[in-house]
Amino acid sequence: MKLKLKYILIIFTLISGMKLMAQADISMATHWNNRAGYNPAFIARPDYLYLFASTRQQWVGIKGAPSVFNVQVSEYINSLRSAVGLSLVTDKVGATRSFNPMLTYAFRIAKKKDWALSMGLSAGMFVRTVNGSVFEAENSIDPSLSYIYEKTARPDLNIGFEFQNTHFIYGLSSTHLFSVVKSDNLFLNGNHRYGYAIYRNEEPADFSYSLGMQVINRSNLTVAEGNVSFRLKRMSNLIKSPLVRGPQEILDFGFTYRSSKQMIFLLGMRISPYLRIGYSYDQSFNSGYYRNGSHEIMLEYRIPAKAASTTFRCGSKEFWYH
Repeated sequence: MKLKLKYILIIFTLISGMKLMAQADISMATHWNNRAGYNPAFIARPDYLYLFASTRQQWVGIKGAPSVFNVQVSEYINSLRSAVGLSLVTDKVGATRSFNPMLTYAFRIAKKKDWALSMGLSAGMFVRTVNGSVFEAENSIDPSLSYIYEKTARPDLNIGFEFQNTHFIYGLSSTHLFSVVKSDNLFLNGNHRYGYAIYRNEEPADFSYSLGMQVINRSNLTVAEGNVSFRLKRMSNLIKSPLVRGPQEILDFGFTYRSSKQMIFLLGMRISPYLRIGYSYDQSFNSGYYRNGSHEIMLEYRIPAKAASTTFRCGSKEFWYH
């Protein structure tokens, strides 16, 4: 059997759980801005409507390389200490396509003066199709190949917890829970487990910064990544916005390194008090991928529901619940 080398590399690294498994669970480069894709507890934030969209093109220049589109919307209801959300993810890799619509609910278990704890659940469907007609085999009668169009849809479930105080965020989550006792196959997205810790300091008048560490495990594969980000500020005394208190962060940049030999550069800009855009570039140091970088674009929009409850207070500080 001989598929095109590019199809073999893309499809089988996705399915078998090799170093590109982050793409299988769309753990995108901009996940440091929005963790809802793998931790539903993330949406339990202050009282505003939150919209997030991102698109990713991986390994530019390689035919059939992964491409992802992700959109999420959520809103926190302060009186109920609850948040509800909806996410839609599409992922195309060579001959395979997946569609993953999910409904999310998160509850603020505890909201104290200087810390908060949230739990979240996401439930939906995972739909994957394989278009066998695009296979190009040297031996057309190879019995291991299927040239037909195949499709499957299965229920999907994620769970997560997130703790935050003035400076620290800790999270634990698990995705695709129905796959916990099942081995990966062509139509099943394997169970992933996430753990992360983030330190944030927003006290300096001219900038803020964060340091993050995350570990992802899938089957016998573990990938670790570290992130450092900086956000430049300006005074916002003249800006009339319920989402702005004190200095306003206007420009951010950061770097991420993954143990799967990837370096990521991130850049973001706040266009208005409500709108932020971002871009990331991934450079792989794996053999054969030096010339094929990955690009990602992000859009983040926040609409305040109540001007009096759009920030979460920790002691004497007020800030967005990131």
